[in-house]
Amino acid sequence: MEAKVAVCVLNYNGEELLKKFIPTLLEHTPPSIGKVYIIDNCSNDNSVQLVQSTWPEIGLVVLDQNFGFTGGYNGGLKSIVAEYFVLINSDVEVTARWLEPMLTLFESTPKIGACQPKVKSYREKGKFEYAGASGGYIDFLGYPFCRGRIFDQIESDQGQYNNAIEVFWATGACMMIRSSLYFESGGLDESFFAHMEEIDLCWRLQRMGYQIYVQPNSVVYHVGGQTLSKDNPRKTYFNFRNSAYMLYKNTTDWSIYWKLPLKMLLDFVAGVKFWKDNSFAHFKAVLLAYNSFFRDYSRIRKTRSALKIKMPLKSQQIYSKSIIWHYFVLGRRYFSDLK
Repeated sequence: MEAKVAVCVLNYNGEELLKKFIPTLLEHTPPSIGKVYIIDNCSNDNSVQLVQSTWPEIGLVVLDQNFGFTGGYNGGLKSIVAEYFVLINSDVEVTARWLEPMLTLFESTPKIGACQPKVKSYREKGKFEYAGASGGYIDFLGYPFCRGRIFDQIESDQGQYNNAIEVFWATGACMMIRSSLYFESGGLDESFFAHMEEIDLCWRLQRMGYQIYVQPNSVVYHVGGQTLSKDNPRKTYFNFRNSAYMLYKNTTDWSIYWKLPLKMLLDFVAGVKFWKDNSFAHFKAVLLAYNSFFRDYSRIRKTRSALKIKMPLKSQQIYSKSIIWHYFVLGRRYFSDLK
């Protein structure tokens, strides 16, 4: 009998992470509702052998090359049958009853397309974690932030964001999604490779008429930075390139012609600040990001045209003001400070 929920861990050379976090994941994922799967992105360590010899109850999907975060999930999930998928990073520690509150929320609200738990820091248990915190938002230029995290300002969790509410995006570190919608929406855009692909997916789900939620009664702890640390220029490259791609791909014709130049200007200012702070490699990463964006412009435009976006997405979860202005100029460092 197939499980209602497939809990899917994407792995690439993560043998030590699997040893550390899989036992807890198995302990707190009731077989009556969930089955754990490992999707292996062609690891060359002993990950596959470890899973086969240690946890025979785990479903194992082995890919023939490293397809990245996006391609790895798209390829692996085709072989998995369940009503719901949970995409969960290999560096996430789950807690008791982490799965049940999200499942209950889904089954009580048919218009929910995707949901995330409250994501806290594995290293600093009293704080939110950068990648998701208690639900994600974007501003009108596509800059992401969270309940509990704006840019690098991460709040302590004092129960201030414990209500289950609609948000704009659910984190890819731990996202639950209806399997039918995953495939109907086209899944994760493989052009992203990694970073911001979950925001793009959530944007498409909302265009399809579905809501994105956070369920803080479910709690997980995320290590973060296992693929690329924030100090790695490659991470800067993906963040800036994919952010521009996401905005262009999901914005209407009439507004993209002023939004994209404004975003480029702000990103260039950020690049100059990198240079000023003796981070020339990150400045270069910003330039390379836009070079890649415009080199791929023809393909991106075709992708955008295929979406046939006629009207802007009307969502109260899109912050109508500039998060950059409110954070860096007005000094509003906490989500509760935003108006």
